[in-house]
Amino acid sequence: MKKLLIITLSLIAFISCKEESKTINYKGAELNISTTIYPETVTKIFDAHGGIDTWNTFETLYYEIEKPSVNEKYNVALKSRKSLIDYEHHQLGFDGENVWLKNLDTVQYKSNPKFYYNLMFYFYAMPFVLGDNGINYGKAEAMEFEGKTYQGLSISYEAGIGESPEDEYILYYNPKTFKMEWLAYTVTYFSKEKGKEFHFIKYSDWQDVEGLNLPKTLTWYNYDNNMPTTKRNDVNFVNVSILKTKPDDGLFKKPNEAKIIE
Repeated sequence: MKKLLIITLSLIAFISCKEESKTINYKGAELNISTTIYPETVTKIFDAHGGIDTWNTFETLYYEIEKPSVNEKYNVALKSRKSLIDYEHHQLGFDGENVWLKNLDTVQYKSNPKFYYNLMFYFYAMPFVLGDNGINYGKAEAMEFEGKTYQGLSISYEAGIGESPEDEYILYYNPKTFKMEWLAYTVTYFSKEKGKEFHFIKYSDWQDVEGLNLPKTLTWYNYDNNMPTTKRNDVNFVNVSILKTKPDDGLFKKPNEAKIIE
């Protein structure tokens, strides 16, 4: 055990000396320590929001998105990413294998279910979803906006990860606090080609939930030449809860009236 500890500490010291400008994935090896080894900057960003170890102790996430008439309600199994979204006129779910859609009345679902079933969860669960397997980290150019400078962390995916492995993300963080401030992202789901335009979300309003800093408001911005310009709209998250108990699998099961999305 003592020998294993010495080897592990030596590995940590070696990795800490690596240049962060390289795109590296450390998560392939089995490590006998509580925290998976991430680049130093990534770990500091996680820590600024409550810590990846704390996040990993939870099993269920629930939140609502404010809407004028009826809030959208989201249930997510954090380990399997099974999910259920209750809209005013629809239910949209993922049972671990298939995405399914159920119409609750005659109003038709106008978006693409496979694109949207986990979209808001991914934005909401930043930065912790950047601890998933198959992610590569690199250093991105800093961004200056309205007199402030934000350091950049680039995110890319290994082939075969998710529906859109060609998607790219840049997380911009406060260089003093390491708190996440912006997310830039491309959309490749529809074109199946590498994206050229970055969209921008500002993360400036957080709420403490069981020791984690989770978003309270996300603000989408208009953009030009891969830079944010003016504020477009806010999305508010309310009634947030995160639990250490697993959700009932039956919650995500396809109802008889629902159809599987091919």
